[in-house]
Amino acid sequence: MKILITGATGLIGRKLTGRLLEQSHQITALSRAPERAAKLLGSQVQIWETLEGKTTLDGFDAVINLAGEPIADKRWTKEHKALLCESRWQLTEKLATLINASQTPPSVFISGSAVGYYGDQGQALVPEDEPPNKQFTWQLCARWEALALSAQSPATRVCLLRTGIVLAEKGGALAKIVLPFRAGLGGPIGDGQQYMPWIHIDDMVDGILFLLAHETLSGPFNMVSPYPARNEQFSALLGEVLHRPAFMRAPAPVVRLLMGESAVLVLGGQRAVPRRLEAAGFIFKHQELKEALEDLLG
Repeated sequence: MKILITGATGLIGRKLTGRLLEQSHQITALSRAPERAAKLLGSQVQIWETLEGKTTLDGFDAVINLAGEPIADKRWTKEHKALLCESRWQLTEKLATLINASQTPPSVFISGSAVGYYGDQGQALVPEDEPPNKQFTWQLCARWEALALSAQSPATRVCLLRTGIVLAEKGGALAKIVLPFRAGLGGPIGDGQQYMPWIHIDDMVDGILFLLAHETLSGPFNMVSPYPARNEQFSALLGEVLHRPAFMRAPAPVVRLLMGESAVLVLGGQRAVPRRLEAAGFIFKHQELKEALEDLLG
């Protein structure tokens, strides 16, 4: 297949691009830093610096849209919220416009989203049809998904990746979480009862490849392990795997003071489950959190 990928230099994108190249697909990556992208992705990947001047996506069999400003790196000021939205909405709208303008459009558009679509769901089980709590993360994801779905037609199916916390060997959320634990300062956040919907990077990539290959699948998919963990459980298992204590609890008021509105990302959560992915026949390699952490952290 000939595939266009945005966000190819990110945590998921790099691993996915490597797997697609192994399968002999032709990859074009969209990147505002083409020299860096070429170094990270290799000479087999064609790099586009911009979509300016492009009028269609004729010739592509698939588009995978993974781009977006990291949501947890900074406090949510008014300006940063606008950046989070624009980095997702503008590109997704442009891709949908190009798909709709194509004479022979890509047969599938796989576009990013997040379990943040549901907002903070407390202890409730969260399959894909769970009604959302209409917080900022819902506003961000709902518009993002609607723009992607505008590309849907009899010729193009759209799959939405409602992604949880992606656990990987290097980079991403796990690299940040591990730091205080290695120093012996790790522990639960707040009361520790909030759920953390997680997924191993290998299952994340395999899930995208599964959606790419199965031509009957469309709509939203929770890209999470079947067994979300409470923050307290996650902390205990991470401490066990690292052979470090995990009792330094971060009080909720301190977290809110430091993070502001974005504290909902760590004090709230979603007990999200991959109901539609499993119903379609996808099998996870890493279902249990302890095994996944051991695989990644050795």
